[in-house]
Amino acid sequence: MSSQDIPEENLPVAQDTPHGSVKVADEQNPFADPGLPPHEHRVQDDDERAAKRSERTVALLFTVSMLATIGFIAAFVTIPVDKSVYIFPLGHISGLNFALGMTLGVALFAIGAGAVHWARTLMSDEEIADERHPIEAPPEVRAKVHADFKQGAKESVIGRRKLIRNTMLGALTLVPLSGVVLLRDLGPLPGTKLRHTLWSKGKLLVNMNTHEPLRPSDVAVGSLTFAMPEGLEEHDEEFQNEIAKAALMIIRLEPEAIKDKRELEWSHEGIVAYSKICTHVGCPISLYEQQTHHALCPCHQSTFDLADGARVIFGPAGHALPQLRIGVNDEGYLEALGDFEEPVGPAFWERG
Repeated sequence: MSSQDIPEENLPVAQDTPHGSVKVADEQNPFADPGLPPHEHRVQDDDERAAKRSERTVALLFTVSMLATIGFIAAFVTIPVDKSVYIFPLGHISGLNFALGMTLGVALFAIGAGAVHWARTLMSDEEIADERHPIEAPPEVRAKVHADFKQGAKESVIGRRKLIRNTMLGALTLVPLSGVVLLRDLGPLPGTKLRHTLWSKGKLLVNMNTHEPLRPSDVAVGSLTFAMPEGLEEHDEEFQNEIAKAALMIIRLEPEAIKDKRELEWSHEGIVAYSKICTHVGCPISLYEQQTHHALCPCHQSTFDLADGARVIFGPAGHALPQLRIGVNDEGYLEALGDFEEPVGPAFWERG
């Protein structure tokens, strides 16, 4: 149906409107401008006591958000992870998860509800039609935007309603603390764990296959033996974490075949002990070439010369394998003379 088919009495009354828009459709302007309904004042616009009540309501919601955030942090700190509670109709659920979800939900909901109530009852609600304009903003438009912003800031009454402003700032300041507290669940801080292993002065070298302490006679020239620290058992809770740092390769070379001076000093009768953990991405090294004294990582083919300080001669590894200084105790068993002097495995940002 065209505008000509609409009964005249049903068309809006013609009025002058900006930019050539019309209240009555015609051939030149087929789309009529319906205009805006008369503005209706709210109770808060005319009654300061009603405005004060709305202000207190908004402030109360922001205060509830602050209390809920504090409750979130308190629940995270005090409620045990394994605590179970019965909630109808959910049944038995984690008390910690329920408390965290409820408090965080209330904190966020209260901020949103406070902002909505503030906008609907105290901020200006008068509708203003703004004509479309070219994308390029001329100076007068920029000036208008700045003026509109100042007017909007004035009409938000944030400067005059200090109670709302202060409680809102408090709620918005506290609620991010929930996310900061959750970072605790990423796990304990590593501290210096990456720099140290179970090796220490006097720790015996134990064969990983036989679980017996090693004597020099147990290591033949050209052989490869894997060792771990004395006292580390496979059923230990931290076994995997500790063996990933402390695993050793024991190789016996002819002393005259050792090229690196420090390697020779830290060996015992040609027996050298190197970390088994590749310095590329931490794979366990298990391939040894007897004639060349080269150790090969099976993951990405990093190759180390065990006769020359375990330096990298091929592949993506960034540095040589750490060497463990070893000796023999009074009972004739191989023992460590200390820990590695540098972190084992892949490089990390704290390596220094």
